[in-house]
Amino acid sequence: MNETTDPLKQVLNQARAEVGKVIIGQREVVDLSLVAIFTGHHALVEGVPGVAKTLLVRALAQTLGCAFARIQFTPDLMPSDITGTNVFNLQRNEFNLIKGPVFTDFLLADEINRAPAKTQSALLQAMQERMVTIDRETHALSPNFTVFATQNPIEYEGTYPLPEAQKDRFMLKISMGCPSRDEEFALAQRMLGAEAPESVLARGEVRAVIAPADLAELRRQLAGITVRDEIVAYLMDIVRATREHEAILVGAGPRATQSLLLGSRAWAALAGRDFVTPDDIKAMSVPVLEHRLILRPEFEIEGVGVREVIARILEQMVVPR
Repeated sequence: MNETTDPLKQVLNQARAEVGKVIIGQREVVDLSLVAIFTGHHALVEGVPGVAKTLLVRALAQTLGCAFARIQFTPDLMPSDITGTNVFNLQRNEFNLIKGPVFTDFLLADEINRAPAKTQSALLQAMQERMVTIDRETHALSPNFTVFATQNPIEYEGTYPLPEAQKDRFMLKISMGCPSRDEEFALAQRMLGAEAPESVLARGEVRAVIAPADLAELRRQLAGITVRDEIVAYLMDIVRATREHEAILVGAGPRATQSLLLGSRAWAALAGRDFVTPDDIKAMSVPVLEHRLILRPEFEIEGVGVREVIARILEQMVVPR
């Protein structure tokens, strides 16, 4: 790494270590979460209940010195429950703003697909504009506002699936699987030793490695990571191939190209490099593209998956040296 990106490398490594105090394993999940944060974008998090999605975001917030809030999405959740509302103060004869959960740094939108489209849109608008409008007055959100929206991949009854255009606003999708046997054993040992992850967080043992104000500077440092023209062409060809593949009904749009470029830069930084390689592009292809692609029904019936199609596309690409 050069002098410009050395501080970024140091912070990323420290953040990994601090989050590791409460999250056992899940190295790729932690790294992808850091990619979303350090590029200033949002992430979909998919996993069955109990895989520590909430704990992950809380630990990240504490590690980076940021505020944390959580919204449990339900069918009766209203847009004002997210953004906030003005309440009349009888003593002062004026309206006071009661801020909603979006006025934070890291927001966990739990089971986002359980709320109706109108409520989802209120959050997605805040994500895109980093501001909300309440009674015709606009309020800016934190410059570090980052949304981690969770979905349960198994239970779809009573849900309102995110439209494809809305999914495209999430930079990447993070899939959290169950821990390995060794990881689950280590977790059980921690619980027996009074080192439950929640207790570690509550005791403040996860320290902040930076101040929230420093995040903007670290994000600017990502611009110092070199991306050769051949690498840009390579990632563009991957995205464009999704629009022409026989198994794909709806391919990835231009926003996917931008996300893949930014994500690959951050992934290179996590690897301790100040330049992007084809391996960085490959590593980010599934997280960036998977939630953006719609397969043709006839291929879905045959059991073809989105990840399999992305793998085929990568195999067909000429890899730059």
